[in-house]
Amino acid sequence: MGPLPPVAPLPLAPPPPGATPVLCFTRLEEAAGGGACAELLSEELVPLADCCLNPAYGYKLRPQGHCHTCRLGSWGPWTPWTSCSVTCGEGTALRGRSLSPIDGQEQRDWELRACEEQCCPEPGGWTTWSPWGSCSVTCGAGTQGRSRACADPAPRCGGGCGAGGAEEKRECEGETPTCPVDGSWGPWGPWGSCSVTCRGAGPGPARMRSRRCDSPPPLRGASRPGRGLACLTPPLPPEDGAWGAWSEATPCSVTCGLGVVTLRRACDAPPPRHGGRGCQGNSTRRMLCGPHGACPGEGGHWGLWGAWTPCEQRPWGSISCGAMVGRQRRTRQCVGLRPGGPPCPIDNGVSTIQLRACYNVHQCILPGNWSDWSPWGLCTPPCGASPTRKRVRECQPIYPPYPYV
Repeated sequence: MGPLPPVAPLPLAPPPPGATPVLCFTRLEEAAGGGACAELLSEELVPLADCCLNPAYGYKLRPQGHCHTCRLGSWGPWTPWTSCSVTCGEGTALRGRSLSPIDGQEQRDWELRACEEQCCPEPGGWTTWSPWGSCSVTCGAGTQGRSRACADPAPRCGGGCGAGGAEEKRECEGETPTCPVDGSWGPWGPWGSCSVTCRGAGPGPARMRSRRCDSPPPLRGASRPGRGLACLTPPLPPEDGAWGAWSEATPCSVTCGLGVVTLRRACDAPPPRHGGRGCQGNSTRRMLCGPHGACPGEGGHWGLWGAWTPCEQRPWGSISCGAMVGRQRRTRQCVGLRPGGPPCPIDNGVSTIQLRACYNVHQCILPGNWSDWSPWGLCTPPCGASPTRKRVRECQPIYPPYPYV
């Protein structure tokens, strides 16, 4: 099913004043999954007026807020689609965009589309338990287990089998009640004096200590563990690292509006050695530079067209329901024009005023005819008993055979 028609724009509160602190972004991007502000200029909040010295920038009033464009009278990028309104079956997803302020007014546009998640979960049933398995040991106490499967019937679409598990264990005894006891080392003795006859992993002299296999000693033919001697080479003391000096700042990233400079440092005064700790903190630091004034080269651009005037013919006035050709007009404004920038372009001879010929059939009684049926809508409720869906059609007017103008 294709996207549903967009919801009508809703008027919002007036935009913030120029001194409002905002998060400033140097790029607005829009992809198939939705749009967003990109490349944060700085972690610092800056005045809205300074951020929008460059009309190609965008801003947010809060970190998780909506992305606005600095270009007056232009739509910002679409937000990413929200997650589906249901976890299974058919639902809807929503996205929106904002129109930058014109004369203190801001509008937002919303769009809905259908979405479908996986089918709804259906539970399954447990099979019967398998026979108990053999004991896990041949002497002493052990365990044995049995299993069953969630396959009678198998669940669908992520369903489960209710209470209980697929495995079960119980205690059991081996063929003999007691088992051989392996030997284990006792505590280490004290370190001896340094000796050049006992060398560890390092190049220098080392010390030696010993232990006995008596905690407990091996019984009934059990095994004893490995070595009872150890050598120790004195380790080198750790050396922590320290930051070197900050580098010179890079040139400012812009020549107009706000930009950033970057400073760098290295953990090399000295670097960490022998297991010492590294330097704490960041190796780079970004700082604001500017503002350098308004950005040139951005000319004005056309705002939205206003509404068409009523269809009439002067000097007769209203021509309602008649076969007389009238005229309508609508206007728009050149917004965002900056000093030194080019004026708004003229498209096919049209600038601030547009005219068109018309017939006035508003509120006239006309014969009608049914349109084709729309596609079927979503099931309601998406999960549960007796879901329903609907489709619609419109009674469309049959217009008189007026001459084409």
